Amino acid sequence: MSADLEHIKQVMAEADCLYTAAQVEAAMDRMATEINRALADSNPIVYSVMNGGLVIAGQLVTRLDFPMEVGYLHATRYRNKLSGGELFWKARAEHSLVGRTVLILDDILDEGHTLDAIAEYCRDAGAAQVLTAVLLDKQHDRKAYKGMRADFTGLDVVDRYIFGYGLDYKGYWRNAAGIFAIPE
Repeated sequence: MSADLEHIKQVMAEADCLYTAAQVEAAMDRMATEINRALADSNPIVYSVMNGGLVIAGQLVTRLDFPMEVGYLHATRYRNKLSGGELFWKARAEHSLVGRTVLILDDILDEGHTLDAIAEYCRDAGAAQVLTAVLLDKQHDRKAYKGMRADFTGLDVVDRYIFGYGLDYKGYWRNAAGIFAIPE
């Protein structure tokens, strides 16, 4: 076993559990109720932001009880690193967004630069309405703009390095059943 994999296992062994799987599932149930109420008659396109939004989208869309088209977008600032840089597009929308309601699903709203850029991209492509949903909103004052919030948020989380339920630590532990933080 490589030293890198040993480190990855050690990170999980030492991590603090901030939210259990049951708490995350309850938060997704609440989000789904809000989204069902807001978008029931809107014929939306629901986009998962890859890779982090994959787990959340897979679990959240099955809780939504209205017709929708589903796709993915892939834009990143991290590229398996711990801090972000310039926005890099890997996959853009394959649907026409003109006149449509778009719901963007992502794992976390940290500083929000990526989510803001994706929402702007959808508006520029002609979407009539662009809404965002995130499992986690990291609580700090470094957002892309003052007062930035997603339209639908599952849980607020402290300003620490977070992983689990789609969020990764150096490309690993997106599959962790819970929300974990690197020890302070």
